[in-house]
Amino acid sequence: MPRLPDIALTALAPAIWGCSYLAITLSLPPDHALGIAALRALPAGLLLLLFVRRLPRAGWMLKLVILGALNFTVFWSLLNIAAYRLPGGIAATVGAIQPLFVIALARLALSDRIRSRQVIAGLMGLTGVALLVLTSQARIDAVGVLAGLGGAAAMAAGSVLTRRWQFPVSPLTLTAWQLTAGGVLLVPLALLAEGGLPPINALTLGGLAWLALPGAALTYWVWFRGLALIGPARATLLGFLSPMTAACLGWAVLGQSLSATQIGGMLVVLVSLWLSQTSPPPGTRVSSAETEL
Repeated sequence: MPRLPDIALTALAPAIWGCSYLAITLSLPPDHALGIAALRALPAGLLLLLFVRRLPRAGWMLKLVILGALNFTVFWSLLNIAAYRLPGGIAATVGAIQPLFVIALARLALSDRIRSRQVIAGLMGLTGVALLVLTSQARIDAVGVLAGLGGAAAMAAGSVLTRRWQFPVSPLTLTAWQLTAGGVLLVPLALLAEGGLPPINALTLGGLAWLALPGAALTYWVWFRGLALIGPARATLLGFLSPMTAACLGWAVLGQSLSATQIGGMLVVLVSLWLSQTSPPPGTRVSSAETEL
């Protein structure tokens, strides 16, 4: 079993990400999904590079470009599209399928067993998120849904490959390299697809500062550390904390009400988290109480 402090520190990342939808929709201009992602990734990556003062070897560059593209270029671009085109509830629910993607990909790429307990936890978490954030007024936008699914698949692949391609460096150094690679790829895409970077004012600068520093530099260091220590499937299942944190902040800060259904959804998410974090790690013998699919 992973140590509880490692699980708790990894859980900090999705808890902070729970603020991302609010920051994107309230402080950042629409129609600049690629530009916003670029201004979030590249400054954070360069800042961390100045801190770690280490560059990757030439033989690692291709893998780092792939990881940067999956975890940042593709994921953040599609996440922003989904956030703009969908109500936050639907965007969060679509993104909540990511743990199931990770469980399947970890089987293919890492030969991890597919634990029935983790699959049940993933389905329970998805159900809990839906109860927590979906409303009867929610509208479906096909492009937004596809963007959300694509983003979830990209980060799932990036999380699994980050574990598979274990670089002999600290998680902070790996975070710096991936953020920089993702940001470098995003800048020309933003210039070509959107005609330039978004206009910057005080509100936009504040939103970008939040997304780049605690929302990227800190959280992805925590996240990559967690992938190495507790594994992709167990770490990604903690992602259900993101929409739950957003709902709690809406209640505590914005005065939004919580219905009985939403509270029930939170309880379902908490049970799914307990199931996911108390399952045996990959490689342990499967007992009669823990079946392998």
